[in-house]
Amino acid sequence: MNPVHLDLAYWLGLLTSVVLPVLVGLVTSRVTNSGVKAVLLLALSALNGFLVEFAAPHPNGYSVGTAAVLTLVSFGTGVLTHFGLWKPTTISAKAQALGAKKPTPAPQNA
Repeated sequence: MNPVHLDLAYWLGLLTSVVLPVLVGLVTSRVTNSGVKAVLLLALSALNGFLVEFAAPHPNGYSVGTAAVLTLVSFGTGVLTHFGLWKPTTISAKAQALGAKKPTPAPQNA
């Protein structure tokens, strides 16, 4: 039986996929539509998938099909970690509170 060997690029891509929902929480606010957050997560997952495929060493060269599969895996991992890890532990809410801009008071005219 041959052990499975994944290059470092794939492991870093998987780790990035786990952290992406927190990143989305940092750059959005609580009132941001969940559809917008999902599209942002999908866009970041696509970037992650295509960068992982670009960074991984391949004897046959770059494969757009593999990059698309990595995008789907990244998006699925991000959604699952959001609902299974980050949301129940309230880390998502804390990230959105940290990323939310506090209103600045208007200058007082004397």
